Amino acid sequence: MISVEHLTKRYGPHTAVDDVSFRCEPGTVTGFLGPNGAGKSTTMRMICGLTPPTAGGATVGGVPYRRLPNPGRHVGVLLDASAQHPGRTGRETLALAAQIMGVDRGRVGELLDLVGLDTAAARKRVRAYSLGMRQRLGLAYALLGDPRVLILDEPANGLDPEGIFWMRSVLRGFADRGGTVLLSSHLLREVEAVADRLVVIGGGRVVADGTKEELLAGAGTRVRALEPEKLEWALTTAGVPVTREHDGALTTQSDTEAVGRVATAAGVVLLELRPADGGGLEELFLELTAKETAR
Repeated sequence: MISVEHLTKRYGPHTAVDDVSFRCEPGTVTGFLGPNGAGKSTTMRMICGLTPPTAGGATVGGVPYRRLPNPGRHVGVLLDASAQHPGRTGRETLALAAQIMGVDRGRVGELLDLVGLDTAAARKRVRAYSLGMRQRLGLAYALLGDPRVLILDEPANGLDPEGIFWMRSVLRGFADRGGTVLLSSHLLREVEAVADRLVVIGGGRVVADGTKEELLAGAGTRVRALEPEKLEWALTTAGVPVTREHDGALTTQSDTEAVGRVATAAGVVLLELRPADGGGLEELFLELTAKETAR
């Protein structure tokens, strides 16, 4: 579990992170979202002990990162795919890390296979790697110590669509086995596909925190009836405002149960009754961060 409590970071008069608090529970993927300069990377660096906070703190499994014994066995971190030594091969990079962590070297080959770096790629110097290959190596490095927590900043950068789908499967599988994932990414559709919870940050502050379903709900109800005029009259009479759509359907901010009860009482046959489609994560993201920018 990751617990962030009132994290704040100031650089002189500038506040980069302002009283940020949230939790990431085992068995979940938490999408950590925000526009460039919102404070995501600074927050993640403070969680990992790389940047000292001005105020507040963060723990992983109840312990500050810097106090973890052999932290790679507890937390897998990928904050910068270009941070690997360019003169080492991919296999050498993992083998050295395995030696430092006290991990069986046999795990090196297993992880190279998992992340899709074949024998030829494993023998290449990291300086010859594409960004996508560095991301794959970085994820292998993060998983090497068999941690229970992953902290990943933009891990899908440089990956092609097949690689992004693969990354999503790896992270979903990790969480489904009880792991905790904190994932920062600008690829909102991919985050929406894999995340259980969302934390949105704007201007250094948390502007939304909750389950994906909670935050993306609220689009109201869509209903179609055999007698649309009769249903519209019944809903309006019951004090349920409706909007007529171009295809004859009605939308309302009331929930599906309330709409269904009105229709039943009026003897109206329904052809469709479901939550209305919202704009998804992209619309939510733009709405929330626009509000914070306007402050």
